[in-house]
This record gives sequence, structure tokens and C-alpha cells, in this order.
Amino acid sequence: MKLRAPSVPLITVDPYFSVWSPDTNINFSRTVHWTGKSNHIVGTVYVDSKEYLFLGYNSNIHKIKQTSLEISALSTKAVFENAEIILTAEFTTPVIASDYNLLTRPVSYLALSYESNDGKPHEVSAKIIVCEELCLDKAWQSPVEIQEIETDNLIGMKMGNTEQKPLNRSGDDVRIDWGYFYLMSNKCTKAETVKEAGMAAVCVSSDIKEGDNTMYYFAYDDVESIEYFGAHLKSFWNKDGKTILEAIEEAAADYKETKAICDKFSADLYSNAVDAGGEKYAELLSLAYRQVIAGHKLVIDENGEILYISKECFSNGCAATVDVSYPSIPMFLIYNPELVKGMMRPVFKYALTKDWIFDFAPHDVGQYPLVNGQVYGQNALKWQMPVEECGNMLVMAANVSIADGNAEFAAKHIELLEKWCEYLIKYGTDPGEQLCTDDFAGHLAHNCNLSLKAIMGLEGMSIIMKFLGNSEKADYYHNEASKMAQTWLKTAVNADGTTKLAFDQPDTFSMKYNMVWDKIWNSGIFTQEFMDAEIENNKKHFNEYGMPLDNRADYTKSDWLVWTATMASSKESFEQFIAPLWKTYNESESRVPLTDWYDTISGKEVSFRHRTVQGGLFMRVLAEKQHK
Repeated sequence: MKLRAPSVPLITVDPYFSVWSPDTNINFSRTVHWTGKSNHIVGTVYVDSKEYLFLGYNSNIHKIKQTSLEISALSTKAVFENAEIILTAEFTTPVIASDYNLLTRPVSYLALSYESNDGKPHEVSAKIIVCEELCLDKAWQSPVEIQEIETDNLIGMKMGNTEQKPLNRSGDDVRIDWGYFYLMSNKCTKAETVKEAGMAAVCVSSDIKEGDNTMYYFAYDDVESIEYFGAHLKSFWNKDGKTILEAIEEAAADYKETKAICDKFSADLYSNAVDAGGEKYAELLSLAYRQVIAGHKLVIDENGEILYISKECFSNGCAATVDVSYPSIPMFLIYNPELVKGMMRPVFKYALTKDWIFDFAPHDVGQYPLVNGQVYGQNALKWQMPVEECGNMLVMAANVSIADGNAEFAAKHIELLEKWCEYLIKYGTDPGEQLCTDDFAGHLAHNCNLSLKAIMGLEGMSIIMKFLGNSEKADYYHNEASKMAQTWLKTAVNADGTTKLAFDQPDTFSMKYNMVWDKIWNSGIFTQEFMDAEIENNKKHFNEYGMPLDNRADYTKSDWLVWTATMASSKESFEQFIAPLWKTYNESESRVPLTDWYDTISGKEVSFRHRTVQGGLFMRVLAEKQHK
């Protein structure tokens, strides 16, 4: 990977079990949680009794020189070298979207191996130290309990808060303080409790034989994962009673097979992305994949159906947020559309409760990990996104129907979907002052892009009705979408042929990213010529790090940038949008997991990081898949 990752993924399981290096030299800085808070892990290698640091930070230990770093969709491999040995450290979190066991099993691998660099034999061993921060919100929050653990094939340590209160709170910039962390190895020589940077920590030492992998397994048993309308739900991996030690042993036994699956998945992802949008695009998708998955938790409801709960990272921490799920779906439509259904089920359930008082779709269903009803705005109308969320749910339902080849899922919720359609017909042509998903920009009346959302929502319902065999209603919703589009074309276009930010604001501009579904679906509401003209006009507004979201500010959104670019008919034109996005992540001073909201002049993060919306970067690949 030529891209200098702004932050390097090491352990990426879910919103809580998260460890990153904020430097591409993974032994230059403390490892951190995606929030930027310390999640301190130290890794050292002993070469003929001399100790060298290869992971994390300790000012008292000499660093071994890192000579390369390669990041794929599912693995991060760093190579180190001194006069005696060449050390390879490869982290893999096998979050394969189509394999629920691998996707949810909370075990991440570190494979260590070496070869002699001077042709001489050497005695080599490794030591991994993991601090209490991985099982507390903050260090020293409360005492931790630590014990040595031994299974048939592994030895290691267990660490957890002495005050176990599963699902005791919700929030954004918080970390888990219940459950138990495990550090295990297949070649452990010593497992012990130590102090590191003034904190309690577990330490596992292991021998490394030349040409052979020494394995470390990082695991976290959160005991209970999600509160769902009052019920405490476990993750998929232990729904039938599997213990964490059984899961770790299972992971150890299938490493070679799992690693081969991961390598093939990563290679295929990269190849498909290169074909769709070039090498820089492929590198962006490789870096985004694990981040997107690790912003979710998969659980099973009382009916045995999957729920795929997102956390709205660095943005209030809302759970099952509709306008966060919506931009993420391109990735999941490619790799497992069932997960999109898992995103939608909580929203449908909440919308049918007495607590939801509106005739449009909800924004969210709680604050992670408590999915009990909306906390965003506490049902105050001014904080809702009426047209936005109705359109989002309809577009998502239509895409699930296309992926399934039937509308059985949508049919179960057809009354709600039709209700939301009628809302769009009434208010979508010229939306009143309200928020859209770009709520950080504030309320806006007569939003042209939001009206596009309504048009695409209605066209989505037409698609659903076709699958259901109801041609009369399919025609009705298609005609309503077409009528709205004709009005849009008369009111949204500036005198020079460009399009406005708002219907009443001439000589303004904005990304019209919601239009992309017209291309994905081949629905013909707008012409390709119109889209290409819009793309060419967009290029006139480029800054060094890409196109601003609209004329109000210099910032942009990475997901919407790629959706807008996907409307281009040529790969060359698409790549012109991707180049400054790649440049942003390659050069930005903001050393955080991929931010989606950044400044196009400075390249710096404005806010938002580690967000699932980066699944939207996969839109061009989805478009290529749909059109084959």
C-alpha cells in the first residue's frame, strides 16, 4: 500500500474492542482506541537476550527499525530489521461479512515470525503487555482482577473490572468497563501480572522459532452486548452457549484456514476496486473495510433474527442511526445484504411503538449500546430529519429487494413504507426548513439534494411494488417520482446549467449525491448526460483536497464525494475525484481512523472518525456489480 494510513488498524472487532496505532511506525506511539484515548499495548522482541520494542511505546526500550508496513482489508503486516534478525508481525481480525461466526467471534490474531539476517542462529522470544485500559473506560477507574488461564493448547491471562455492571451506560467517547479481556499464546513460556506506565497489566512471553509462527490471541468477552428494548442480548458467536475459551481455542485451531480466507477476500476486494476505480481507490477501500465492520455489533433478537447495530462514532454515539446506515450500505450490499436488514429491523420496531409520535421515519433507536428508543433530540421536531429518514429507509428497502430478487422483507413492513411514501409525496418536492444527514451544516429550507432523496425514495417504492407484483402501485410511485423530478429540474438549475444548494438560492452549488441511485437502478429519472454535466461543473469547485460539500464552507464528506463521483460515466472522471481524497488521508495531520468530515483546504479532520459511513466509499464497486 502506497497510502500512508492516517491511523493503522491492529485490533478491530467492535466499537469497544478497538486498538490502533496513530503512526505508521507502530513502535513510535502508544496504541489507542479509535476515540484517540490510550489503549496501551507494548510488544517487545528479545534477540540473544537484548530487548527491542516493535509495538506501542516505552521510552526505556530501544526500538527495532520498522522497514515496511502493508495494510490489506483484513490484515496489517509490519516488518522490522536489525543486524541479527528480520521480524514480521501480522495482525489479522477476520471480520468476514458473510460468515457470522468469524464476523462476531471476538478474537484477533497476532502472528510473529523471524528469519536470521546475518546467517547465524539466534535465541528469539517475544513479550506482549496489555494494560488495564482495554477493560476500563479509563485507567485506574477501579481495581481490576487478573488470573492466569490455561486451556488444552494455550496459556495466557484474563483481566477484567472488579465491578462488573454489563450495559451500565451509553455514550460516545466512552470505552467498555465490563466483561473480560484475554491474552493467550500457543508458545507461552511465562504468563504474569506486571505494571506498565503505572497501570496494572497482563504479560505473556513466548518463544519464537525461526520460520515458524508464534501466535498471540487477543480476545474480549463482553458477556452481554446490546440492550434491546429492555432485553439484554448476547453477540452471535455465543448465542448457543459457546464460552470465550472455546472461541479462542477454535480461533487458534483454524488460523491457517481463516488466514487463507482473509487473504483471498482482501485480494478480491482490492482487485475489484482497481477495476472499478483504480489503485488509489482500491487502497482507500482496503483501509476502510475493517473500520466499517468494527463500528457495528451483531446480535440475535427474540425471534432469532439478526440485528446489526451501528454506533454513530464521534457524533453523539447514537445506535441504529438511519442516516448512518444509509451511507454504509454499498459495502454491505456487495458482501452481505442480510446485514442491511439487520440495520433496519430496530427502526421498524421502534416506529411501531407508542413512543414514536411522528408520521415519518425515526433518526435512531437509542445510544450505543442501549437500543431502547431515540435519544437524539428526545422526540423534539426541530431535531428530526423527516424527509431524510423516510427516503433513507425506502432506498434501503428497495436495495434489499434487488439483492434478494424479491420484496419479502419489505412486504413485512409495507404499511410503514407506504406511510413514509405519502409523507414524501406531501413534503418532498420542496422540503421545508429541517435537518438532513448533513446536520452539522444546520437547518436548511428548500434543500435541492434533500428533494432528490424524496425522489429516490419514491422510485425505490416503485421497485418494491414491482417485486410484489403490484403494477398499479409501482406505476403510481414511479409517476410521483417522475413528476417530482420534473419540478426539480425546473427549480434546481442555475442559469448556467449548474444546480443549486437550495431552490431559492441562485448561483450556489452542492453535491447531488442522492441522485446516484438513479444510476445504480437504471431507473432513468435523470439522464446520464445531465449527471456528466453536473460532474464537470463540480470539478470547477475543487480545492487541493477535493470538492467541498457545498458553497457554505470548505469542508466535505468522503462518502458523498465518492457517491457524487460514481455518477460519472467514465473511470477517468471518477478517478479525478478520488485522487484528492487519497491525498487527504496520505498527507493529513489528523492521525485518526478515516475521518469522513474534513477540510478541503487544510486536509485536517473537522470532526468524525471511525464512522461506518465509510462503507459508502464502496459505491463505485456496487455500481459496477449492478451493471454487469
